[in-house]
Amino acid sequence: MVNLKRVFLNAFEMLLKLPFLLRALLPKSTSPRHQQQLRDNPLLKHGRTMEDFVRGVARHFEAPLEPSTMLTVSYLLLEQFGNRLQDSSACMLPSYNHTLPSGDEKGTVLVLDVGGSTLRVALVELCGRQSGTEPMRILKMESWRIDGPTRALKGDAFFDWMAARTSEMLGESKHIRNNDAPLPIGLAWSFPVEQTSIRSGTLLGMGKGFHAADGMLGRDLGELVMGACRRRNLSVRIDAIINDSTAALLSRAYLDASTRFALILGTGCNAAIHLPVTILGPGKFDIRPSSWHEKATHVVVNTELSMFGKGVFRTTRWDDLLNDSHPLPDFQPFEQLIGGRYLGEIVRLILVEAIQTAGLFGGEMPEGLLEPYSLDTLSIATIEADDTPTHVHGLRALLSRYSLKTTPTPTDLNHIRRIISIVSHRAAAYLATAIHALWTLHFSAECLSPTTAPRVSIGCSGSILEKYPGFQTMVQSWLDILTEASGAGAGAVALEQASDSTIFGAAVAAGCPP
Repeated sequence: MVNLKRVFLNAFEMLLKLPFLLRALLPKSTSPRHQQQLRDNPLLKHGRTMEDFVRGVARHFEAPLEPSTMLTVSYLLLEQFGNRLQDSSACMLPSYNHTLPSGDEKGTVLVLDVGGSTLRVALVELCGRQSGTEPMRILKMESWRIDGPTRALKGDAFFDWMAARTSEMLGESKHIRNNDAPLPIGLAWSFPVEQTSIRSGTLLGMGKGFHAADGMLGRDLGELVMGACRRRNLSVRIDAIINDSTAALLSRAYLDASTRFALILGTGCNAAIHLPVTILGPGKFDIRPSSWHEKATHVVVNTELSMFGKGVFRTTRWDDLLNDSHPLPDFQPFEQLIGGRYLGEIVRLILVEAIQTAGLFGGEMPEGLLEPYSLDTLSIATIEADDTPTHVHGLRALLSRYSLKTTPTPTDLNHIRRIISIVSHRAAAYLATAIHALWTLHFSAECLSPTTAPRVSIGCSGSILEKYPGFQTMVQSWLDILTEASGAGAGAVALEQASDSTIFGAAVAAGCPP
């Protein structure tokens, strides 16, 4: 028998979705105020309220965040890690760093940190973990912006520019030793390089508008830097070439002997982990001298964590929109879910839908919001951190990027803040899941279990982990839940800040025995 009550309710719901029919059927009001209330009703204009919309977003993002589901995802990630440890040229890449620092390394090191937008030159003093003073400190550091003309320098011209800046800094420094021993250099190089030893590597294409590799592909990076330094009569020597994730691991391990991982989460994401060499396939080591293999029982592995997670982490329609429009879809699936470059874009895509379908900002599209990647992660962090009643700081952050005809209401801003919180909480939970998988890989490779594995420390670096309000605390909370659910004791894995990790890590790498 037909349920007449259900038929009536279905019909009424259809009318709600057709506001022009509803207005035709309802008695006409002679009150202008009542007519304005009808026009302003978001349910009549858009078919759903913002409250309904936000709850729907929460359901999509929070559905995978049950501990049992997250543990399943962790073990699926572990399977991906295992496969890539055997035969991938893109992920799980063994470095030449096979020892972790003892904490006893001492001396003064010159660090050259070459990034995508900045060159930093620093003098670092290593004093030792048990020195009774600061174990390591920056004696002097200067930085220079790498602008368009500098990126356009070709071949030796770029390395000569680096050497000139280094000479400037050293010439002004009062910390140089007055002896004949060359000053050791730790080089942090944020571009592709195929390392051939701890202090040498084959130069590859740099991308990002840089032309230093023009005509230099296949040349030794260490020798190119040293050649430029010799032309400036600098008494230096290259002792280590290192990337950012390995630097973070070494810098934290110098302070804390329990460190076995490092995590970078800023614009992008990556992780390094110290593993037994036996867990990697023989082909992963390319051609290395027998002397390296004789010494190496373990090795620091650059995971390229951003490339994992395809088909493992649950995504939403906004994640899929981002991926479909990406120049390299599926290239870095994990980074697209948690990286600083993408969190703001995920929020932007959600806000566009909220405006179009649920009446956010009264249905008015702010000028510029349709521009991809126009909402950065600094802005969403500011909005989420603003717990004032009127959200004045969040409003300022929003209006600094977009133009609206009418000022957003506190209710609008509260909805936006809740959406951002939903997105950032999922990112923290997904990152904790990946860390749990790396932790499982580590203790399994050492033939341990969750109950027998010692406490480990993770060196954390990058703008999201260091500066996004409450983010690292959220990751730690999720990580505690997952490790304890696996049978480990409280505090089995601790996230620790590794400030200035690139500078300190390059110095430690230069100070460690090869």
